[in-house]
Amino acid sequence: MTERIEILKDILLKLHHGASPDSVQDLFNEHFTGVSAIEISLMEHELMNGDHGIGFEDVMKLCNVHANLFKGAIHEVAISDTEQPGHPVHTFKLENVALRAALIRVKRLLSAIKESDTAVEDGLIQGLNRQFQLLGQFKRHYDRKEAVIFPIMERYGHEAPPKVMWGVDDEIRELFDRAYQSFQHYPTVPIETTIEQFDIFETEFLEMIFKEESILLMILLETFSQDDWLQVEAESDAYGYAIIKPEAKWQPERVDFQNQDTAKDENTTDNDIQNAAPTEAVYNQAHDNQSEATTSEQSEAATHKQNEEGRHQQSAGVTPSQNEATTRTIETEDGTFTITFEPNQKSKDTISRDQLLPFGNGHLSVEQANLILNHLPIELTFVNKEDIFQYYNDHVPFEEMLFKRNPGQIGRNVELCHPPKLIERVKQVFEVLRSGQQDEVKMWFKRDDQFIHVTYMAVRNSQGAFEGVLELVQDIQPYFDLETDMWRGIEPPKPKA
Repeated sequence: MTERIEILKDILLKLHHGASPDSVQDLFNEHFTGVSAIEISLMEHELMNGDHGIGFEDVMKLCNVHANLFKGAIHEVAISDTEQPGHPVHTFKLENVALRAALIRVKRLLSAIKESDTAVEDGLIQGLNRQFQLLGQFKRHYDRKEAVIFPIMERYGHEAPPKVMWGVDDEIRELFDRAYQSFQHYPTVPIETTIEQFDIFETEFLEMIFKEESILLMILLETFSQDDWLQVEAESDAYGYAIIKPEAKWQPERVDFQNQDTAKDENTTDNDIQNAAPTEAVYNQAHDNQSEATTSEQSEAATHKQNEEGRHQQSAGVTPSQNEATTRTIETEDGTFTITFEPNQKSKDTISRDQLLPFGNGHLSVEQANLILNHLPIELTFVNKEDIFQYYNDHVPFEEMLFKRNPGQIGRNVELCHPPKLIERVKQVFEVLRSGQQDEVKMWFKRDDQFIHVTYMAVRNSQGAFEGVLELVQDIQPYFDLETDMWRGIEPPKPKA
């Protein structure tokens, strides 16, 4: 694989240095009959992290050229489970189908307005506005991809594709907004202008669908475990879906290895059990069958007695001592199973969440401290001195958050939690706080009917050493809306007449 990655990297370097797509396409076809999405990811990582003078911005600029190079050559990965209704991959693809349909409807309505010889009917304008709004739901699709899927990819070492794709996503968002805003000023702005801007958006949007389904999903299918997909499904609802919603609740077929000490199902044959995965129930059944079919030699009788006692104890609710290791041996026709259970040693220093601890100028339990942090009327985020996103409070439900946070972001580098276009600003904030040039950085901006105020505070210990950055986010518009100079009542003041 290393040799193939080097060849791919050389081909893309030629593109970056000005070679024509046709010339490198011939070189690509000469060396590759297929390329995996994993190889593309590794190649992009090498390009962006090697000594080539190429950053993610450079890769973004030629993203479509790269994608066209790989068209028809990417090795597809097929996993049957992902075709089940409700599986994140199944939902992801259905969204793209619905978005393509909305895009087609927008184009048809734009053409109808352009070709109209008379005054355009209000119904046509309203219909086009509705289709624009439906198509605009692709932003939910992108938000979910960036906030839920990208963090898991990064845990597997695939940092380059998310970084590049997120940057392109932002560009596509801006192209859509430009076209939609142009339409909203019709007829002051000619419909031809909107059509021209929409065509630019359409090209980039369809290219992204190709990259998602032919490259991104292939990386995910080769990398993600079933638990990863369950995490994606669990965190997806908070971000919403584009036009469609999951058709059903995805329930993967899973085996509970903790509760397998039951009699075999009456529909399961002995042959099924012999060919099944060696769960504890299979071990026991295999031993029972073997005990009935073989001579009762002394060693086998002892083993049988040990296993039977273990099973009877378990069925009676008796478990091994907390610090006691146990071993079970099971004889079958095909061989011997030896199972060893080694309990974890619980630390004597384990602290109860309700135990009072010295805390500032008093005492609090862990549970009380957590409740207090979650009741503060402000969104808190803590990034530690290694630039790792470590904590955020649950001040409000996800839907009401000013800055969206989810558990999947915990443990990520803070730079990876922001759109690429904001990374330099994030670096600057952390640098002035880390260096001691400033102890706080304040920012504010308006968003619809909200006035968002953000404070970044350097967190230092008693010796003055930098421990991280605390971000405080609050909507301060309600303070501007106060209608009296003073209020000390219990009930909220009545609005002015």
